[in-house]
Amino acid sequence: MEDIIDNNHYCAWRTKAYELTLRIEQLERMIFGKRSEKMPSVKKEVKHPVELEAVQKTRRERRALREELPEITIEHKVKEEDKQCKKCGSSELKKVGNGRITTLIEYIPARLERQVHIQETLACPCGEYVVTADAPIRPIEGGHYGPAFMANIVTSKCVDSIPLYRMEKQLKRAGLSMSRSTLCNLFHQTALALKPIYQHMLDKMPSYSLVLADETPLPVQAENKTHKGFIWSFINDDYILYRYSRTRSGITPSEVLKDSVGVLLADGYSGYNRLCTPDGRVRAGCFAHARRKFFEAKDTACEANHVLEQIKALYQIEYDAINIGAKSEKHLELRQQRAGPILSGLHEYLLEQEGLHPPKSPMGKAVNYMLNNWQELNQFLNDPRLPLDNNASERALRIIALGRKNYLFAGNDDAAENLAGLYSLVASCELHNINPEHYLADVLIRVHSHPQQAIEELLPHRWKMIVN
Repeated sequence: MEDIIDNNHYCAWRTKAYELTLRIEQLERMIFGKRSEKMPSVKKEVKHPVELEAVQKTRRERRALREELPEITIEHKVKEEDKQCKKCGSSELKKVGNGRITTLIEYIPARLERQVHIQETLACPCGEYVVTADAPIRPIEGGHYGPAFMANIVTSKCVDSIPLYRMEKQLKRAGLSMSRSTLCNLFHQTALALKPIYQHMLDKMPSYSLVLADETPLPVQAENKTHKGFIWSFINDDYILYRYSRTRSGITPSEVLKDSVGVLLADGYSGYNRLCTPDGRVRAGCFAHARRKFFEAKDTACEANHVLEQIKALYQIEYDAINIGAKSEKHLELRQQRAGPILSGLHEYLLEQEGLHPPKSPMGKAVNYMLNNWQELNQFLNDPRLPLDNNASERALRIIALGRKNYLFAGNDDAAENLAGLYSLVASCELHNINPEHYLADVLIRVHSHPQQAIEELLPHRWKMIVN
């Protein structure tokens, strides 16, 4: 009996030691090794004419933007000592053509100006009528800063991830001494002024049939220490929405998407489960998350390479679909014809591997994750609109992570909510190739007089059509 107990203890010890060894190796790779999980990509191995056309289009657009820059002509005269021929000594040199042209792109530092607005006042000789011209519209009642100035503060923090103390230094170099608290007030006053637009984005999100979601931590300052809040991203075809919450509870996605129907594409986090019911949304899985787990397992289990190759074959189908029209019925047929058999074979392989690896080993975790989310991972076979992964949401959260490294934390819960609202506007601008500064400066004036029932016209994708 004692031998059996000792043997059980020994097996448990060996299992624990194995798990700790794997954990140490994973941490060592994170600290000292390459953190990239990239393997030879399908995109590099397969070239499509459509991709070449996209590259050429990008180059044309960049050249067009250069040509739109303001042009200044600077003439360089020949020096007086060089105006005499070195051969014959003649000084009667004649101009040849229009000269040699050299083009330079130069940076002109931003400048600040103090605008003095004078409102004309007229009076009738009868003394009964006096009229004064309209005053300039201010983004904030009684404020002393213009919309472009406030838009620059928001763009600098939310797009360029520049913390306020660095902006304070930049403005001082430009000739304006401002305290950090004033910059902070302007940032949050901008968020409050534009809150009707952000609120409409929140209200409209449940109406979209396909939504991609993810979340990331955001430290928030508290009385004694910071607490871990979360920024959630929700993406539809028109805009990117961020929402702040104090916890990672599934209440937040439920509040955003309510009792809506459609498809929700997310990772395996259980916080999204309450949305995905027979009467609610269908949950779709992310192959990037599944792939990442097998990539982490490939150093300890060679069987992971087979799964990685099968996932790569699924992405190959998506690249091939570019030629026949992505998100079309033909795309769906291609998925069912080629991806269906791949998934069937992969499922059989995963079932074979399920009992061959310890459940807490990297390979065991990867197999269990994929099998537990198998139905969700197969949803793309029924809907050509569904991407294979949730990478768009992860890309949307990178700007949050980058800002978090620079400004470290939000001041309080209200500040975090304002931050989420402004991030939603600038990220949606970038989604539609809109200059966030131009957009914010314009809507800061429009929002005060725009009809509430037509507030949707001020969303970035609709605003783009108005100004153009």
